[in-house]
Amino acid sequence: MGDATKPLLALIDGMALVYRGHFAMMRNPRMTTTGINTSSLQVFLNVMHGVKTDSQATHLAVVFDTRAPTFRHKMYEPYKATRDAMPEDIQTALPYLDKVLDALNVPVLRLDGYEADDLIGTIARQAEEAGIEAIMVTPDKDYAQLVGPKRTIWRPAKKGSSGFEKLGVAEVCEEWGVQRIDQVIDVLGLMGDSSDNVPGVPGIGPKTAKDMIAQYDSLAGIYEHIDELKGKKKENMLAYREQAELSKELVTIDTAVPLEYELDALTLQEPNAAAAAEIFAELEFKTLAERLLGDAAQVTSAAHETPVSTINEVFHTYHLVNTPELREQLLNGLKQATRYCVDTETTGLEPRRCGLLGMSFCWRAHEAYYLPWPKTTAEQDELRALLQPIFAQIDKEIIGHNIKFDAAVLLANGMPLKGRYWDTLLAAWLVMPDAKRSMDALSEQLLHYRPVSIETLIGPKGKDQGSMADVPLKQLARYAAEDADITWQIAEVLADELEESGQETIFRDVECPLIPVLVEMEAEGIRLDADALDHLDQELSSHIAELTEKINAIAGEEVNINSPKQLGEVLFDKLQLDPKAKRTAKSGQYQTNEQILLRLANRHEIVQFILDYRSSTKLKSTYVDQLPQAVDEHSGRIHTHYEMAVAATGRLASRDPNLQNIPIRSAMGKEIRRAFVPRSADYDLLAIDYSQIELRIAAEMSGDDGLAEAFASGFDIHTATAAAVYGVDPALVDGELRRRAKTVNFGILYGVSPFGLAERLDINRGEAKDLIDAYYERFHGLKAWMAKVVEEAQEKGYVTTILGRRRLLRDINSRNAMARKAAERLAINSPVQGTAADLIKLAMIHVQRYLHENACKSKLLLQVHDELVFDLHHDEQGYLPQKLADIMQEAMPMKVPLLVEYGQGDNWLIAH
Repeated sequence: MGDATKPLLALIDGMALVYRGHFAMMRNPRMTTTGINTSSLQVFLNVMHGVKTDSQATHLAVVFDTRAPTFRHKMYEPYKATRDAMPEDIQTALPYLDKVLDALNVPVLRLDGYEADDLIGTIARQAEEAGIEAIMVTPDKDYAQLVGPKRTIWRPAKKGSSGFEKLGVAEVCEEWGVQRIDQVIDVLGLMGDSSDNVPGVPGIGPKTAKDMIAQYDSLAGIYEHIDELKGKKKENMLAYREQAELSKELVTIDTAVPLEYELDALTLQEPNAAAAAEIFAELEFKTLAERLLGDAAQVTSAAHETPVSTINEVFHTYHLVNTPELREQLLNGLKQATRYCVDTETTGLEPRRCGLLGMSFCWRAHEAYYLPWPKTTAEQDELRALLQPIFAQIDKEIIGHNIKFDAAVLLANGMPLKGRYWDTLLAAWLVMPDAKRSMDALSEQLLHYRPVSIETLIGPKGKDQGSMADVPLKQLARYAAEDADITWQIAEVLADELEESGQETIFRDVECPLIPVLVEMEAEGIRLDADALDHLDQELSSHIAELTEKINAIAGEEVNINSPKQLGEVLFDKLQLDPKAKRTAKSGQYQTNEQILLRLANRHEIVQFILDYRSSTKLKSTYVDQLPQAVDEHSGRIHTHYEMAVAATGRLASRDPNLQNIPIRSAMGKEIRRAFVPRSADYDLLAIDYSQIELRIAAEMSGDDGLAEAFASGFDIHTATAAAVYGVDPALVDGELRRRAKTVNFGILYGVSPFGLAERLDINRGEAKDLIDAYYERFHGLKAWMAKVVEEAQEKGYVTTILGRRRLLRDINSRNAMARKAAERLAINSPVQGTAADLIKLAMIHVQRYLHENACKSKLLLQVHDELVFDLHHDEQGYLPQKLADIMQEAMPMKVPLLVEYGQGDNWLIAH
């Protein structure tokens, strides 16, 4: 923290933070309702606010590059020439950032011919010379050369963390392995920088560069002792001497920039609250505005904000049903309505355990009813008997926002909803995938109406938030009735949006009919065998200890296996498993992620031991230790929660606990499934799994004759692919060739490049390219379809599944190559993955319908990827497995035959 009596200057590297924010949130960008990507702005402003509050800076400036060439471009024309074009979303956001900084009265510095780091280096040096402490806020590694006694780097924490990594002289010297700060420049010059197209010396990576500078003090020192070097290192250092010296000049930050400024002009000032609130309103930065502006955030501008109404301005008729006459009026209205909206008020968010306070209903705009739930058992039974027949009517359409929760609450209270569901949350997810989907947000966007906030009733979110049970009845009734009314109105608007976007079918036939299926599955839960988990816990603990011993024995030292740094040194320095081992750009330490280790698994047994260790420790911490805590104390079963509006492909997500990610590849991972067992001795577990579903869907969508023929013949697709790609008889395809073909098959669907395939198969890039070329030559229909999908995506901005589910691809025409290529891969994969998601959902709907219509004792329990798990009653085991398999195979009419495999047993492992 800064001393309030002493000046402290904070200098923020503007463009570096903007880029960091954009790419950090690329998978889940923050969008305004008008389609502006505000990810980079939000991250930037949060970092700036963090700097101000954490440092207590007295002076602050944001420094930007300009588009003008710098002295480095004149020195070396290819400088930064390989950089991608600025992403369009950043280009759109930058003018807004200028407006925000202007409104916040934050000084901005730019100077043609120089980069931001030159300006920051100059100002920080001058500040230090004047006895003023300066902090440089940046994720850029080059700034390490600027650190001094009063100059520190504040590096924003990685995504998922908060705060800053603060680097002074000691921290930089330790990180870079140098004795003096000026040696950082020598290291940077030797290793080069691919992002800036600084060449460096070929073959000299971060570790080698650090080692050489540690030994010879400087670049000049290396050349003074050049005869001490050996082999390729010496050869390259001699051949590329001029390049090394040029690179050192290019990476050297100029700290003598002729920049005219006054330190006093950088003094922190109060923001122009009205102007800031206006731009924040346009950017829809409500929370951020409150954080940065405090009470002044309430100031808004009519010029950029559509007038928003509230309950106090809009005529409404909300009834608190507290008399027999009003109850009769409500029940008669529900009986006569062909569609109505329902919303429950509860004491919590766990449907099976929370208390029901009441429910609200609406069947015409601006009128709604709130029906309190009685407190005595007798009164509850009486009201339940009145509501049950109404809720059981299958011909009514029932509207709700996240109606799965309300249906689950009502089911837990003995009142299952049997009508056709219409969920505004799911409708918004389909037609407005980038928008906020809370009822309040949708109301403001679609209806220009701001509902009563729950926080006005029970306080802000957090551990101190109150309970709805303590809200006075009249207030609760008004709040609840408004919820039902607004949800009804939102549904009317979204119905038109669904039709316009062509997603009415996926909404009506897949998403909404799935809701009651999930409600029942969640209520059923699945039984867990605690003894089986205890046994596995002992096995895993023993196995982890054994693996640790083996790894340490091979390493010849006690290794912290959880430390990537130590592992990298063992694998690549001591054991020399890969002379071209990759390092991280930031720290220079070796990369030891799973993909890299899998590629090296055949080179030394220690690699497989490490992979097994990681898998085993993750199994223990994530599942063996956690699953017993997820068992419900009342039912004795695990009740996962399925989330529908999460994945862009339409795949279901599972939480509390997440059962979607239980591993199936490793032997120990499979053992987790042994702990999932039938509900009683009268049942077995039945597992039915789609076989190679994504490849079959790709064959169907592409119309490729070769793929279709392979599936139609019933021949193993990976063997068929290996035979075709390698030009061998299928009978000669061994396990290794089949494994490679499998990698190619699935890699193609994810747009794998020759480089990516080479990494996965541990082969050279040329061989990988030949494999891909041979694949496309054999399955040319698939290649033509992929090209067509990308072309159509570029025209429309989205791709669709067989049933019409859309996935928007904002970057499909981006000038930024990295963003565009990622969008092209999504364009190819999303229709396939999305159709697979649609298929399993249809299968669940059809299977559940059959179980109900035939009053089966067997129950659908889980959906995990392409697999369904059932409690199979022994009375039905003679016919039901095949019947359910047939239903799943016929769930979506396709020319390419669908295939399912099934098994049953006294635990999930045996059934699978």
